[in-house]
Amino acid sequence: MLLLALIMMIAMTMAGIALYRQIGTGLIISRNLGFKRTASVAADRGLESARTWLVSQSSSTLEQGSSANWYFPGWCNTTLSASNVPDANNDGLADDCGDTPAPSEFDPINYNWTNSVQATANDGAGNEVRYVIHRLCETPGAINIASQQCVTIGSSSSGGSKGAAAYGTQALANTSQPYFRITSRVLGPTNTVVFTQAILY
Repeated sequence: MLLLALIMMIAMTMAGIALYRQIGTGLIISRNLGFKRTASVAADRGLESARTWLVSQSSSTLEQGSSANWYFPGWCNTTLSASNVPDANNDGLADDCGDTPAPSEFDPINYNWTNSVQATANDGAGNEVRYVIHRLCETPGAINIASQQCVTIGSSSSGGSKGAAAYGTQALANTSQPYFRITSRVLGPTNTVVFTQAILY
């Protein structure tokens, strides 16, 4: 009987340890999911801060980079020179993101986030929010030059008509507006990292 009691005690102890570990793992997963959700919400602060800066700039200002605001005029840009021109391969020419291979490649996971704008050091929940902005064009400069390639949206005149226009008599009113990509990184408690991207025009 004593032997059986010892065996049962060992079995119950092992079952208790397994149950404790299972509950502990569940709590850790729940905590991590909570931190991730909070960090995802905090990312909006970076997106909104970048949007506020973008709408306050003139179109000519947005043709060149800005290291003060970590704004890049090309979609692949990761560095800016002292004159705010992207030149990752140091060839003295502004990076052309259309080159194969491109001079650089923006990868949020491996990007050096010290080269970014800090929207907040602590949002009250322990999250640091940073962002960078890319204009979705191949090179710095105006978007209406022949050598430029940009992801753009066109706007035409609004309204409707029952009649049809003859070819060549009514040209479409069209203006081009480039798209901008904002990438926000949130670094939170227990090394929680969340990346969020938004496209604006």
